[in-house]
Formats: sequence, C-alpha cells, structure tokens
Amino acid sequence: MTLVPTQQVPALDLPLNGGGSTTDLNLGTGADGRFTMVVFYRGLHCPVCRKQLGEINRRLDDLAEAGVGRVVAISMEDEARSASVSEEWKLDKLSVAHGLTEADAREWGLFISHSIKDGEPEVFSEPGMFILDSDGSLFWSAVATMPFGRPPLDEVIAGLQFAQSDGYPARGNHRASATLMRGREGLGTSLLPGRSSAE
Repeated sequence: MTLVPTQQVPALDLPLNGGGSTTDLNLGTGADGRFTMVVFYRGLHCPVCRKQLGEINRRLDDLAEAGVGRVVAISMEDEARSASVSEEWKLDKLSVAHGLTEADAREWGLFISHSIKDGEPEVFSEPGMFILDSDGSLFWSAVATMPFGRPPLDEVIAGLQFAQSDGYPARGNHRASATLMRGREGLGTSLLPGRSSAE
C-alpha cells in the first residue's frame, strides 16, 4: 500500500519503552505543534538507525521550532530489544515504540526484509519517515528499501519551516495512474505506447 498526502494515516497503538502507548502521544493532533514525526527504523542491529535516532534525540528542540510537536520512533522489535535500543543508543528524550506487526508495516507502505546475517531479527521493516499534519493526514513522507539514503534532518527541518511560513500545502496527492487515465480519455489513443496519432 502507498500512503498518499492528505490521506488519513493508519492508526497506531503500540507500547512505548518505559510504559504507555503511542495513543498517549496524541499523534497527528497538532499537540505541542502542528506536525508529528513518525520514524520507522530497522532495529537494534542497524548502525544507520542508531545514528539517525541519536541525531533526532539531540535535536528535538530544533524540530519543535519547526512545528514538530510530537516525535516517535517505531520498530518491529520485541520489548527486550527495543529497551536495549533506548538504553544503548542513549535515547533519553525520544519516545520509542515497539511491536509493529508486518501487516501494519505494509499498511504504512514500508518495505519488509528478512534476516541475512547474525544479529538481525528474522523479519523487520526498512526505514521510513512520515510527517503528519494536525488533522491526522499525511503531509510528507520518505520510504527506503534499505538502510541508506535517509532524508538529512536539516533539510526536513528547513522544509517544514518553509511550509509553515509560506503556507506550502501537502503535495503529491494525485496518483499518477489517475492523471494518466484522464490524459488518455482526453487524447484518445494518440499518445499510448506503441501507437501513433495516425492510427
């Protein structure tokens, strides 16, 4: 499944390290700031995740200044491994949730991988970052098929600041297939692959 900007995101009700649940965070409600940041990470085995979440943990104040009121990191890890993430990675400010199911990961449009080496869980989601607007809809997202190529936090912060100051709306909410079909309806077969306008 691919989530589309302005669409309501799937509900999350997952346990948090240290107690409580993601429901307690009031994600996507504009609590403490217009935006919510949901970061899906691979797990304890992933050094790129450790670097990313460590930076987010250190820069929660910068995110708040950009309008991000709530931030949560989520994985398919079990409770014990997730607790080790918070402790070993020194995530003392960032809310960390665990227990995401494969079905829920797919509902968010995440890619799924299977273990290829020791230390990896048997099944885990690849990374994704989602910014929710205050009405619970998707504002922006980036999803990856492997650990590399995550959005630099400085660019995310700058983009959200710009979006607020300039009233920039969510983009990308028109599916390409629908646009293509509308174009085909208006143009007949003249631009279909393998056909010429003379046909």
